[in-house]
Amino acid sequence: MEFSIPACIGESDDYSISRTCFMSTATIELDGKIQQLPIVIGSEGEKAVDISDLRAKTGYITLDDGYGNTGSCQSNITFIDGENGILRYRGIPIEEVAQKATFIETAFLIIYGHLPTRPELRHFSDLLTENQYLHEDMKYHFQGFPTRAHPMAMLSAMINAASCYDDGLMHWQWGKGKQFEVYAARLLSQVRTIASYSYRKSCGLPMIYPKKAYKYTANFLHMMFSMPYEDYELKPEVVHALDLIFLLHADHEQNCSTATVRMVASSQANLFASASAGVCALWGPLHGGANQAVIEMLQQIHASGDDGSRFIEAAKDKNSNKKLMGFGHRVYKNYDPRAKIIKAASEKLLKVLNLSDPLLEIAERLESAVLKDSYFIERKLYPNVDFYSGIIMRAIGIPLDMFPVIFAIGRMPGWIANYKEIMEDPHGRIYRPRQVYQGPAQQSFVPIEERG
Repeated sequence: MEFSIPACIGESDDYSISRTCFMSTATIELDGKIQQLPIVIGSEGEKAVDISDLRAKTGYITLDDGYGNTGSCQSNITFIDGENGILRYRGIPIEEVAQKATFIETAFLIIYGHLPTRPELRHFSDLLTENQYLHEDMKYHFQGFPTRAHPMAMLSAMINAASCYDDGLMHWQWGKGKQFEVYAARLLSQVRTIASYSYRKSCGLPMIYPKKAYKYTANFLHMMFSMPYEDYELKPEVVHALDLIFLLHADHEQNCSTATVRMVASSQANLFASASAGVCALWGPLHGGANQAVIEMLQQIHASGDDGSRFIEAAKDKNSNKKLMGFGHRVYKNYDPRAKIIKAASEKLLKVLNLSDPLLEIAERLESAVLKDSYFIERKLYPNVDFYSGIIMRAIGIPLDMFPVIFAIGRMPGWIANYKEIMEDPHGRIYRPRQVYQGPAQQSFVPIEERG
């Protein structure tokens, strides 16, 4: 087999010139036959070979375990350049979004593709307020869970259950019936209500209703921590820090959970069902549970009487089972741009709260040591967003098993936007990956009498 990609016509760093590559093709030789495959160029110069018709033309498929080199779609939502540490929402650098926007503005940008005008933002906020309450009968669903049920299990189940209370949603077809914006706002608003109820159920506490006067993140903290006769003190620094965590997790290209949402959506499942599947994918410790793993690592270090020094040396030993959680990233081979932003926020929050926490002290020593250690620098193992978000959530008082739930709330705009892209694609088809079978060749069934 031979495979080659011709040089681009008038190749240049200038986007308008490099776009002439769009009509170029890659040449692949299979079984002595030449095949021409289209080359697709993204708006940031990303190059892809379109193999959509490869199997139909040749009988071959490509094999890419874990989809690390496979583009499952063309998307307009988020751009990541892992080599250079770049993340942009709808073309806007994450640094600008974090500095100038709230989570709700960011959610609108991600879902609808542009920054909202004042009337648009007011309308979107009103929809969130109108749709934040759950049907009263859902209380009985919460009561059915064991007291110590994990909040992520409840979150996934209850998002799915919430769709049952709207006949229109259950039978909704894209472009018909209620507008998408209503369901999008309902999901984005109710997910925090469900999340807070899940937490309180796990603690044996009564549910707290949302308040119309509170904004999105403040309302979530109120529902989490208020008591029936005493409202939680909403410190601006705490509200801002959590809002920033939501914002920085709002979308992150085709990660495990987002790809799951798109796959489920491709079957034309409803929005709530697709998001529920995303929650299940996010639950894993290699994805949404990564920030929880950071705190668990810090707890282990503290329990062993170490200040972090011994753990760092063990992490560099190939024969050790110690792994430095919260450092390095599957995509970023540079400093995670979100980590830079959230690091500054964590430092500010800890100073304001004047906390004395041995785990936070260990975290600061780990970060300082790793950033100076040639072993980690050469391997590009910089602190990532999970390292700092775990520290902030611990400082706020959010319990460990709620960490992935916070991640799920933040990621909801990205899931909704990707669902929207799937439904708006006139050429969309159900996702159906192929495989290379390696099991037994054809054999006959042996009756149990002959099997002994």
